[in-house]
Amino acid sequence: MSTSSASPTAEPAVIPRNPLRPPVRVKIPRQRPQERPSRERAHDFAEVSAGLSEQAALIEALRCLDCRDPVCTQGCPVNVDIRTFIHHILEKDYGAALATIRETNSLPAICGRVCPQESQCEQVCTLGKTFAPVAIGKLERFVADDERRQGVVPRPMAVTPRGQRVAIVGSGPAGLTCAAELAKHGYGVTVFEALHAVGGVLRYGIPEFRLPKQIVDDEAERIRALGVEIRTNVLVGRTVTVDELLGDWGYDAVFLGTGAGTPLFMNIPGESLSGVYSANEFLTRVNLMGAWRFPERVTPVKIGRRVAVVGGGNTAMDAVRTARRLGAEHAYLVYRRSREEMPARAEEIHHAEEEGIELRLLTSPTRILGDADGWVTGLECQRMELGAPDASGRRKPMPVPGSEHVIPVETVIEAIGQKPNPIIQATTPGLDLGKRGTVAVGEAQQTNRPGVFAGGDVARGGATVILAMRDGRRAAAAIHEYLAGC
Repeated sequence: MSTSSASPTAEPAVIPRNPLRPPVRVKIPRQRPQERPSRERAHDFAEVSAGLSEQAALIEALRCLDCRDPVCTQGCPVNVDIRTFIHHILEKDYGAALATIRETNSLPAICGRVCPQESQCEQVCTLGKTFAPVAIGKLERFVADDERRQGVVPRPMAVTPRGQRVAIVGSGPAGLTCAAELAKHGYGVTVFEALHAVGGVLRYGIPEFRLPKQIVDDEAERIRALGVEIRTNVLVGRTVTVDELLGDWGYDAVFLGTGAGTPLFMNIPGESLSGVYSANEFLTRVNLMGAWRFPERVTPVKIGRRVAVVGGGNTAMDAVRTARRLGAEHAYLVYRRSREEMPARAEEIHHAEEEGIELRLLTSPTRILGDADGWVTGLECQRMELGAPDASGRRKPMPVPGSEHVIPVETVIEAIGQKPNPIIQATTPGLDLGKRGTVAVGEAQQTNRPGVFAGGDVARGGATVILAMRDGRRAAAAIHEYLAGC
């Protein structure tokens, strides 16, 4: 732009944040993150992806169409202002981009790694109607990781204390989000975690190669910097009850975010054999207790040369990829529907296949076989074909007569779903429950008990990290409204 005709007192021209016109932007290919070679990563627990480089992030940000009506924000469960944070990336103001995300998302480094953006914000991206959508999740991770690379230390937030106290039960994504939002309002917040380390499912359910534990620790430290107290080794329902928190312990409200850590089983013959795990037990041993570093860490986990994981979701994918890293020469993913019906993220399925995981699709277990000593020797299965859609909207698998066969394995891991642990429900009189022992809640995450709110998997059953975070935000707003009226 020429400045020769401009007067010295003229207002400076507004320079568009995206210098490229839309017809040019749409021709830019979607940028790919840097990933470690599959032959290398399949044998260790280091993170698979290094994320986008700065150059790739800047190029990817140029692809944003700067929509007048940013539907991507509407597609985000916590309503991150995606257009604005991408503007800040284009300006190379990564701190401002991260601050924009943190206005509604307290766990950006985590969400940038594990959230299913492809079925949320990226699914509704305007660019994605004709071309590949903007890599919103990868950009979110980039700015969060940039802060860590810069060594930015969280500073305590100055707020005016309200004098009211809230107890958060569970330090998973719902609990941490609720705690952060309430702390911003000036409430005294204490998070009670039953286990010895913070994070809930973020720590015990997601493997190191997808979500490093240091990331969980760093995000938790930022929430502590808001003034939140986190107390571990406190099992609410045993150490203290919900009624005691609201009574003798002096809390004005309680949020239940205890997740869904009780596994479901197939109820087929042979489940009591040695060598059969639930995915919950298997991943907890490996992730929370460090079994992948045995004997450096004292918790062992024994698997055979051949491992079958039953299920088609992200937990199943995490379990089978973990088994591969623990030394399984043959790792099978056994799923009763087709690839198109698998609820796991497409990216995780792709990574698994790259790492040598064998998908046994349209296959349903009927029995686990064992030897005279009670150890697993095989998984008897039956082939399936897809019929009409069932209640989930997916085509119902139907057995193919005469298709029985055995997959020789020494380990079977069941990853077919989970339900909440019943301790709190059993020790909180009058608390209304939903299906499979979930805590029943209204639209604002309130239970039928005054002052008691709930969200995440304890209210939903098994769901995603970002939906748990949305519940935590909704509950925090409802608790704020409830306490303001007290």
